[in-house]
Amino acid sequence: MSFSDFTNFLSWWFIIFVIGITFLPITQRIFINFFDKGYIFSKILGFAILSYIIFVLGIIHLLPFSGINSWIVLVVVFVLLRISWKKKEAKLVIHKNIFLLNAGRWKSALFEEIIFFIGLYSWSYIRATNPDIHGLEKFMDFGFVNSILRSSYFPPRDIWFTPLPINYYYFGHLVTAVLTKLTAIPSNITFNLMIATLFAVSFSAAFSIGGNLIYLSRKEVFSKLVIIGGLLSAFLVTLGGNLHIIYAFFSPYPNDSPVPPWQLTFQPLLFPNNYWYPNATRFIYHTIHEFPIYSWVVSDLHGHVLDIPFVLTTIAVLLTIFYRGKPTKSVVKKNSDSSLWTKIPVFIINTFTNKFLNFQDLILIGFLLAVMYMTNAWDGLIYFLLAGLVILITQLLSLLNNISNFSFLTLYEKIKESSLITDTINPLLATGILAFLITIPYSVFFKPFASGIGIICAPTFLTKIGKIGPFLFEANHCERSPWWQLLILYGLFLFFALSFIILLIKKIDRSRTDWFIVSVIILSIILILLPEFVYLKDIYPTYYRANTMFKLVFQAFIMLSLSSGYILYRFSQWFRYVIKKHLLKSSLVLTIWMVIALFFVGVVSLYPYLATNSYYNNLQTYHGLDGTAYLKPLYPTDYAAIQWINKNIKGQPVILEAQGDSYTDYARVSANTGLPTVLGWTVHEWLWRGSYSIPAPRITDVQTMYESTNVSQVKQLLQEYNISYVFVGDLERQKYPTMTESVFKQLGKVVYQDGNTRIYKLETTL
Repeated sequence: MSFSDFTNFLSWWFIIFVIGITFLPITQRIFINFFDKGYIFSKILGFAILSYIIFVLGIIHLLPFSGINSWIVLVVVFVLLRISWKKKEAKLVIHKNIFLLNAGRWKSALFEEIIFFIGLYSWSYIRATNPDIHGLEKFMDFGFVNSILRSSYFPPRDIWFTPLPINYYYFGHLVTAVLTKLTAIPSNITFNLMIATLFAVSFSAAFSIGGNLIYLSRKEVFSKLVIIGGLLSAFLVTLGGNLHIIYAFFSPYPNDSPVPPWQLTFQPLLFPNNYWYPNATRFIYHTIHEFPIYSWVVSDLHGHVLDIPFVLTTIAVLLTIFYRGKPTKSVVKKNSDSSLWTKIPVFIINTFTNKFLNFQDLILIGFLLAVMYMTNAWDGLIYFLLAGLVILITQLLSLLNNISNFSFLTLYEKIKESSLITDTINPLLATGILAFLITIPYSVFFKPFASGIGIICAPTFLTKIGKIGPFLFEANHCERSPWWQLLILYGLFLFFALSFIILLIKKIDRSRTDWFIVSVIILSIILILLPEFVYLKDIYPTYYRANTMFKLVFQAFIMLSLSSGYILYRFSQWFRYVIKKHLLKSSLVLTIWMVIALFFVGVVSLYPYLATNSYYNNLQTYHGLDGTAYLKPLYPTDYAAIQWINKNIKGQPVILEAQGDSYTDYARVSANTGLPTVLGWTVHEWLWRGSYSIPAPRITDVQTMYESTNVSQVKQLLQEYNISYVFVGDLERQKYPTMTESVFKQLGKVVYQDGNTRIYKLETTL
């Protein structure tokens, strides 16, 4: 790594370290039963809380978004979280131990910090071998970050549809912008550092969850077993592939026409046999089924990737709540002498909490659900369901503990006598209400772009009706996944899940953690199966269930990967037991099971090797962390002009540039500068605005402004869109071959010129 890159890397790591230390008081209280006291989650909660505070202050126009103001907010939060009230002295006292880690916690915290540092450095180096912010969704993601960075107040402006705000899930991009402001590192570098951060913090968080699943189940100390289990879970979540990698041992199939492996020729000596790693995410016809390692490799700073740390934090929070195993002090006794202002909060707390959940738990879960919704909306709903399952199973376990002679009839009677239903629904309702309230500053400017819930293979008589309420019944929408494709994609997880269920049925030394894993498995299987029956309607007619499958199975992959690490641990424990007891029959069965399990894990471990080497050209050439350097050889004069804009134009004046299709090089000026333009990637705006008729007229308007010789007509359009600058570069000349610049010369002046690339600043009197 070059000196300048390493300096930026250290600055970035240090700021994240400071954020983590700042929010340690919160995680120390939340994760009281974790061996690491939630050390790594202090970084993630810090990202979320700090960014949300800055966001709200910007929404209400109380504090403009800047580097200095971001630092002020961070310092204020740091001080407040270390202040305690001492009634004796009646004054505020700052804690001397700002790290809040006793001697027994330093070892685990240091280990996790080392893991995070190594992960951050490793993926930063990998990105530096192909740092280009170019291709797939990168223009969109980079544009969001740059628009937020140029904003004084929020909501941020849509760079591709001036003057409206962004109508997408951008909270994760806001987090990136906040870190960029705090470090004062240019966004073309922090884009790549953020990708590395997401990888590193997700790996570390998955390690913590995996290790604590083992620690809590057997009260293991911070031992080699906990470390190995945690690392295995972290590897499966962040680096594991799926069983599609077996195709690397067979003759290739046409990319768009997958066939079962038994119809191909087995060619192990030719491994990897022209294996194309994206096929593992496009295996089922007309769908998308990505998983984290693919996302790290292609490095789009997209919502589903930005949300992984928040997802893992939510799982960790639900785990620590689930594992308390004893009632909290959440219920408050009523006091008839209390005033109305006292009775109301007491009534709310008693109504929406139960003996296992206090109001602080509900606030935390509600906040995390809100953050996930603002970052990647589907995840908010998914983990709302997981929270419901965890709350329900927690209470069921409590009832089971009170039954001496179990029978389903006895359990049914206990459920009837208990308040299980209300104690499940009420807290869940409270988290939903809290999440809704927390998202108001975001959602008041956001319009969802889904138009209904489609039914796969709807009966003919319903397709004639078309729609009933939110449900859509569309003809010729009857694609379902072949069983063998589902088995290849999720066979590893199915093997672990079925094995684990059999283990539980045999009643072998069950622990409380086992039931948490059961809830995770149940939800994950539902998420995998749902796209076979329903889809959320968007603008894509052919790939109508692609986004639905993508969003659901991505989370299923994360949860099942965490579960698989723990399941491997449970079977290893059972294996040790049967060996010790000389149970030869069980020992033989378990040996076979362990061989199959380790084979599967070994197979999915090949994916990161092949994908990384393919995308990053075997890590042969170090290019640096500058994600816009690719522009220099591709569009040299445009590159220089973009550099000039970023240095000399402040705020967010509107700039006119050529309009082009999604996933092309068009809209490169707005994406790389954060200046809004009339229209960027059209299909994206079609999706975000809900109808093609909304962006379509702007295509003609942009063309008219570049090609018309009618000065008054061009002037009228320039005024309509409040345009301050006009960009004329290589793509503009290609797109509009009859363009005449004489009109722009009459309406403004050239403020930048390099070869054939010019920037016109229009007269303010237009």
